[in-house]
Amino acid sequence: MGWLTRFLTAVSFLAVGVIFSPEIFGSSADGPNSPTAATILKLAHLLGFATAWGAALWVTFIGGIIMFNRNLPRHQFGNLQSKMFPAYFTMVAVCCAISVASFGYLHPFKSSSTTEKYQLGFLLSAFAFNLTNLFVFTPMTIEMMKQRHKVEKEENIGDEIGWTKNQEVAKVNPKLAAMNKKFGMIHGLSSLANIMAFGSLAMHSWYLASKIHL
Repeated sequence: MGWLTRFLTAVSFLAVGVIFSPEIFGSSADGPNSPTAATILKLAHLLGFATAWGAALWVTFIGGIIMFNRNLPRHQFGNLQSKMFPAYFTMVAVCCAISVASFGYLHPFKSSSTTEKYQLGFLLSAFAFNLTNLFVFTPMTIEMMKQRHKVEKEENIGDEIGWTKNQEVAKVNPKLAAMNKKFGMIHGLSSLANIMAFGSLAMHSWYLASKIHL
């Protein structure tokens, strides 16, 4: 099943849910303040947040660990991540922007409570951290990775799973050791920004949970 088919399938299920929503039938047209408009904004916020938080959870704690530690050769893993991370940070940033816009519209800053202002701050923080990763840390990490891959290929390493051979060669190759140190610093900053974005979204999840009536 291609991505377009999957997307259209998801949209179809969403359309069915909208059609059978009780608010669709008999609701008055009150513009942006109508129940239907408010529901659409809440749905946009919820879908944007859920997509961003779910993607961050998978990439940070599950997908990357499985690929790197158990299954993919290191250079293959790095090349894959160099394609995935720009798309990942772009998607999460867009989802955060949607959540920020819809939350800000539903809770105007001047009339919102202190709690709501904090929540807007968490969402803005997640958005900012993802933009920083997308435009600053990710390009730097990818460029550094490519340079290190070139040195490792000269040493006939990189096709193994894990770090063992890299660490062994770095002990006798000062250039590789320096690259490892620089890459580790840049990658560490990128990981920190990603964790901070995930944490900001996690704090907002608690707020959303408190608003749900099951």
